[in-house]
Amino acid sequence: MKDPKVEEYPILWLQCATCTGCSVSVLNTERPSIKNLLIDEMLPGKHLNLRYHATVMAGAGDAVIEEMRKVAQAKEGGYILVVEGAIPTAAEGEYGAIGEEGEKPIPMTAWVESLGRDALAVIALGTCAAFGGIPGGSPNPSGAQSVEKFFKSRNIATPLINIPGCPPHPDWFVGTVARVLISGLLR
Repeated sequence: MKDPKVEEYPILWLQCATCTGCSVSVLNTERPSIKNLLIDEMLPGKHLNLRYHATVMAGAGDAVIEEMRKVAQAKEGGYILVVEGAIPTAAEGEYGAIGEEGEKPIPMTAWVESLGRDALAVIALGTCAAFGGIPGGSPNPSGAQSVEKFFKSRNIATPLINIPGCPPHPDWFVGTVARVLISGLLR
């Protein structure tokens, strides 16, 4: 039974133009372990709950996309969005999609914009998400860009935390999340 005194922070983790190295790095955290981070209380009274991550989820397809939507709606302003990889923006986002709606791909740009706008905070994980990385280098036919540049182009003011590195060390992610849970977001 869930302890009502424990504050839960759902995490929605999008993988955009990425090699998945950032996920692998974070999943290899040792102290705390990934189990401690995602199953136990990270800090007394605070718990992270990874609700969407395409690489590590057992489910797939419409069911998991619907779960992501439900979490975003039920926890509006109370979930953490992690974006791994640059955002492909060219050709109305047709270079990258997450899921489908009516047999039509949903561009990554649509997810990052809608989820980013309503999140408590956004973590741009890895050099690609923080600065554009290799996908954003020249030539850049997909129009890949950093989360910060994308947010500025869409007037999204949600607090954004960049954790660069290729891949970032897992302690950087864990330490950042712990700092935010302990002290809140500095504005």
